[in-house]
Amino acid sequence: MSGVLYICPTPLGNLGDMTQRSLDALRAASVVYAEDTRVTGKLLSLFDIHTSVQRCDEASIQARAGEVVERVLAGETVAYCSDAGMPGVSDPGQRLIAAAREAGAPVEVLPGGTAVATAYVASGFTCPRFYFGGFFPRKEGERERVLQGLATLDAVLLFYESPRRAGEALQAIAHAFPHRRVALCRELTKAHEEVLVDIAPQVAQEIVRRTQEGEMRGECVIVIDAPNDEERADAHANAAQDAASRAAELLAEGTHTRKDITKALQSEYGLKRNEAYAIVLEAGA
Repeated sequence: MSGVLYICPTPLGNLGDMTQRSLDALRAASVVYAEDTRVTGKLLSLFDIHTSVQRCDEASIQARAGEVVERVLAGETVAYCSDAGMPGVSDPGQRLIAAAREAGAPVEVLPGGTAVATAYVASGFTCPRFYFGGFFPRKEGERERVLQGLATLDAVLLFYESPRRAGEALQAIAHAFPHRRVALCRELTKAHEEVLVDIAPQVAQEIVRRTQEGEMRGECVIVIDAPNDEERADAHANAAQDAASRAAELLAEGTHTRKDITKALQSEYGLKRNEAYAIVLEAGA
């Protein structure tokens, strides 16, 4: 008898999004492991499914993974659900699937809705590439490092964030990318779904106000548009300004040729040769 681990997506909020394949898998399973037994138990009850549910969350995944894999290898049909959406996307399901794959246990991932894809499409941003960074960093230094590292990536950036921290996160994004559009997607698929789109400082200001007034509710996805022409122009102007200062320093040392300084500026600031050479000539005038 061959067992299988079903990865079952569940609705983000609207029960009408529950797929028939997930319902069939949950009914067929001998046990359902869940990130939160209360959430999944309520869902099963609504669909008249009476399969037993056991917890498999962040705190218990390390101990539970081996148990799940052994049951599948022994021939059982096992299902796994996260709180909402696609299991394995920034939740313990990632490690459960990895453990099953490593042990050679069959895994079948059922398709379904995810907050990431829903928010990306809802933003209306047209760049065909996107990068999902999981949950936005909580610490200020890590936020700056992550945003700086992604600054030149030609893609839409997406992060999960809690309503309590959304204001702080958006302020950090507005500081790093003041010219970019941002979409704050909240309560996706639910009755009070909202997609707020504007330039980053405006969205940050509005969400900070709501947070201070106690109006922020519901899990959020922050969507940051890809770099635009205005941002690229600013970055180029700043690079040219920094290159001019650097050229002046190197010329003052008197140990570098103009050709050497031109190459250094090209390498350090990403300038074209003609532009870098023009900056060197101007610095030496």
